[in-house]
Parts: sequence; structure tokens; C-alpha cells
Amino acid sequence: MQNLQNVKECGNQGVNSQIDKFPYCIVWSPLPPITWILPFIGHTGITTSDGVIHDFAGPYTINRGAMAFGAPTRYLQLDPDLCSELDWDSAVGEGCAVYSQRMHNICFDNCHSHVARCLNAMGYRRFRGFNMFYIGAMMFCAPFVSVSAFVKTYTPFIVFVLILLAATGHLY
Repeated sequence: MQNLQNVKECGNQGVNSQIDKFPYCIVWSPLPPITWILPFIGHTGITTSDGVIHDFAGPYTINRGAMAFGAPTRYLQLDPDLCSELDWDSAVGEGCAVYSQRMHNICFDNCHSHVARCLNAMGYRRFRGFNMFYIGAMMFCAPFVSVSAFVKTYTPFIVFVLILLAATGHLY
């Protein structure tokens, strides 16, 4: 497995989280109620060169321009110069064409698989082994859009843990 530290980030060139524009990015948002219990699990999408979000939102459905479960709270901007096969936008288009014809399966063929398909089609970093687990690990290490995005992601989990501790008598 390729070292996650070797993923080249471009900073935040062209990113404008106020209007959900994230050029050349993988984006992530919480997936209620799963993220409330397991905060490392969420919903992913991939953007085009102009920053338009594409996500596999459900059976035969690719959203364009917005994510199915709300605005991104994390993003990872990648370097389009590291595409060795299809160019960035062509690969995103190819991945979306394939996934617009697929049934969604939350455990085996999901939004993370869609993003992995796009990265594999572009041959990002000359690597074709991206999968849903690899994408999940990349996004767990990705920066938050803002402090409020961090709070939005982790507050339900903290409340859940406090309720669980109180209910089991471990909070006292």
C-alpha cells in the first residue's frame, strides 16, 4: 500500500468553502447517524478542475454541485500533474458514468469506491490500487474546512459518548 504521507497536497489553491468550490479535491462530509457513533466514517465525493463536487449519492445517482449529506467538512486537494493516464476531468467523468449505472451498497460499492474508481482511472501517482479503505484513510488525515466543520463532525460523537457514559454509570 502506498504511503499516505506521499500524497502530494497543493495547499488550498482555488478552494472557496463558502461556495463549496474545491478544485482537484476529494471532499468528505459527516454521514448521520453513522458518523455520530463512528466519526471516522463519512460520505466522500470528488471534484472537477473547476471545483464542482460529484458524489455517488445512492443507487444510479451522481449528484453534481452539492453533496448528499451536506457541505464538505474535510477536503484533500491533489495535484492534477500527477495523473498518468486520463486527465483529471476525464477520469472524474469516467467514474461518474460508471457509477451512475450502479446500485449503491453501503458496505461494498459506495461513495468511497466511486472516488477510488476516479483516482484509478487517472492513474494518480501512477498507482491503480485505490479502494474504499484507502480513500477512508486519506480522508481521516485530511484537514477540516474550518473550526466549525470540526465541531459539526465531532459534537454528535462527544454527546453520544457522554450519554453512553452516563447511562452506564461511568460518568460519575
